[in-house]
Amino acid sequence: MMEVANRLHSVEEYYFSKKLKEVNSLILQGKPIINLGIGSPDLQPPGKVISAITESFKDGRAHKYQSYQGIPELREAIAGFYKTHFQVDVNATTEVLPLMGSKEGIMHISMAFLNEGDAVLIPNPGYPTYTSVTKLLQAEPIFYNLDTENNWCPNIEELEKQDLSKVKIMWLNYPHMPTGAKATKAVFESLITFAKKHDILLVNDNPYSFILNKEPLSILSIEGAKDVCLELNSLSKTFNMAGWRVGMLLGNNELLNAVLKVKSNMDSGMFYGIQQGAIEALNSSKMWFVSLNNIYEKRRKLVWELATKLNCSFDENATGLFVWAKLPAALNSEAFIDKLLKEHNLFITPGTIFGSQGEGYVRFSLCATVKELEEAITRV
Repeated sequence: MMEVANRLHSVEEYYFSKKLKEVNSLILQGKPIINLGIGSPDLQPPGKVISAITESFKDGRAHKYQSYQGIPELREAIAGFYKTHFQVDVNATTEVLPLMGSKEGIMHISMAFLNEGDAVLIPNPGYPTYTSVTKLLQAEPIFYNLDTENNWCPNIEELEKQDLSKVKIMWLNYPHMPTGAKATKAVFESLITFAKKHDILLVNDNPYSFILNKEPLSILSIEGAKDVCLELNSLSKTFNMAGWRVGMLLGNNELLNAVLKVKSNMDSGMFYGIQQGAIEALNSSKMWFVSLNNIYEKRRKLVWELATKLNCSFDENATGLFVWAKLPAALNSEAFIDKLLKEHNLFITPGTIFGSQGEGYVRFSLCATVKELEEAITRV
């Protein structure tokens, strides 16, 4: 049998890929599973977005290879979006790179800047892909712990105590997933100073800014950020377009060109119709965000009620598409969610998949209808 590459021995199949096989098997057995584990928006994109992609089929350009950098109109829309919502000025020609989802950006950035043996600072808890991509490229993950005492933000004093000599990239993710914590300008300022001191590339992964958050913040709004920072963003959560795979990377031209060298060897451009739909989404009025968050506010109140019934505690000031909840003392996260799945046909996410700092926590998704959430409350 053909042997796989050694790099595959450094990673495992993605947790949700494995766990959802189990969940789907239970569904096929007739179990009435309510899935509060996945952050896949169940709501529709704006109507004009659907119209734009439909209309694009009539355009002769739709069926040709597209630019690796996206059509100019999309880059202009991204730049306009950042100016309107983050008060950030970026050059649409040189400082914006559309992506097929921000997840591919994590790989492209890592491939552009990491050599074997380099080190990467990764949040614990944090998005598992940061770790898996680092390992696939045979770089070393160095985890920095986040906790409630520091509002799930990095502790610069603790970071300074580590051996940073091989660190090339530091991953940030604010608003934070899974906890929903927000970074402040002061936090970003201190991180930029830290990155400049140690010649580290800061990458803020920022797809949750507009979900239940009245104060969107980009790290690029901080003076001097473009010298050492890139920012990823996505249309997946903000516009219910997860399956469309539209993301973006913003930062200075030199850094983006390095990423483009990787990307241009990996794909042949984003489908024209998807780009047209993305433009319409990015030009949505602020009423879109108001109506979207009205729905999520109702759902979150029900999830809070569900978490309370399960004797969990949570931060009502947290933002984003999830509720991060602390279990009663001495309960194990994975054992808790397995019991909930077995006894109540209810699936939520154990905090441990996000790192060791997630033990004792669980994560509830808001991607379920009011009816489903009310049923979940009834079951427990």
